[in-house]
Amino acid sequence: MGDLELLLPGEAEVLVRGLRSFPLREMGSEGWNQQHENLEKLNMQAILDATISQGEPIQELLVTHGKVPTLVEELIAVEMWKQKVFPVLCRVEDFKPQNTFPIYMVVHHEASIINLLETVFFHKEVCESAEDTVLDLVDYCHRKLTLLVARSGCGGPPEGEGSQDSNPMQELQKQAELMEFEIALKALSVLRYITDCVDSLSLSTLSRMLSTHNLPCLLVELLEHSPWNRREGGKLQQFEGSRWHTVAPSEQQKLSKLDGQVWIALYNLLLSPEAQARYCLTSFAKGQLLKLRAFLTDTLLDQLPSLAHLQSFLAHLALTETQPPKKDLVLEQIPEIWERLERENRGKWQAIAKHQLQHVFSPSQQDLRLQAQRWAETYRLDVLEAVAPERPRCAYCSADASKRCSRCQNEWYCCRECQVKHWEKHGKTCVLAAQGDRAK
Repeated sequence: MGDLELLLPGEAEVLVRGLRSFPLREMGSEGWNQQHENLEKLNMQAILDATISQGEPIQELLVTHGKVPTLVEELIAVEMWKQKVFPVLCRVEDFKPQNTFPIYMVVHHEASIINLLETVFFHKEVCESAEDTVLDLVDYCHRKLTLLVARSGCGGPPEGEGSQDSNPMQELQKQAELMEFEIALKALSVLRYITDCVDSLSLSTLSRMLSTHNLPCLLVELLEHSPWNRREGGKLQQFEGSRWHTVAPSEQQKLSKLDGQVWIALYNLLLSPEAQARYCLTSFAKGQLLKLRAFLTDTLLDQLPSLAHLQSFLAHLALTETQPPKKDLVLEQIPEIWERLERENRGKWQAIAKHQLQHVFSPSQQDLRLQAQRWAETYRLDVLEAVAPERPRCAYCSADASKRCSRCQNEWYCCRECQVKHWEKHGKTCVLAAQGDRAK
């Protein structure tokens, strides 16, 4: 694994074997925090392994120990926590925590898991090892992409800068909203990797993707709106690597990674024999799919030559009679994780929030110092720079940055002025991180 090995093979196996599902009430607890840190280490190691191309033991360990279903359940559990419990916490008027980082870690947990799944689902055996939970994961991806399409008419994700009048919980809500956009883009990649396995998916999963959710039509809408692209000051910008980048005129015809994911998913869902046998081409579906012809330019076909087969399929579809909706009686599996968690916790959202306010999200200064030490050990700077080798960005204005906070060494700035403006937000976390470093 090279000089930047984060986990020894034996250590990685211990962490993978220890993965388990937590009740919503225990999110943010000491045991949960330990697993979150373990997941971050596995996440960074998986990215590091993929970057330096020396095999991918994290992916192999997850399959060997049957932990992919556990990751899917944890992903959906934290999604439910964010929808049901987090808003309750934000509405408590007298809850003014000195440090919101413990809550942020729970909010960020979903991003950590979906990032790990995006890294490992590239391999078909990982998708197969998900077993019945692949149905739950398909539903999860559908929820995220539907939300992405719905928000695309509102100008995309919010900017990262906060208002001077915002309190810490309001700032956290803004960060969560921006994070939700990035999570949805990761879900798009995971869904594409699932479609790569269309020849080995169960009939229930295929039916869920093609009939229940009509994913081909949803993907067409994504291409139409392209929420990862925007115009700002007359310049084209693309969202990549957690921020917006201006695209040079000479690069604007180049296929972006996210557009490529959509096209590959459409190719898999429309041209594989297994999917064609299950997909009912109604008049609505035909009308939506024929919109793709306008996007299939010569420039696109040069970059993805296999789309010529999709172009031929659409030409044939234009001359084909549509089918009425099928009314066959089909017995199939349904996703059960979301419904089970909701059934177990229905009517308890207020009680869960109250418990976490009192016992989880109001830590003492000593607890915060100990946690800061563990964060510093988890987020090693040399590893972070290796897995994200692009130039650092200013934490305040997102410009290219060359100056690092001298105290904690975690945040970057382009100038002294931005560092001063950002200090009110960064100061408490900075002090805790620096104390954690000194305690080691």
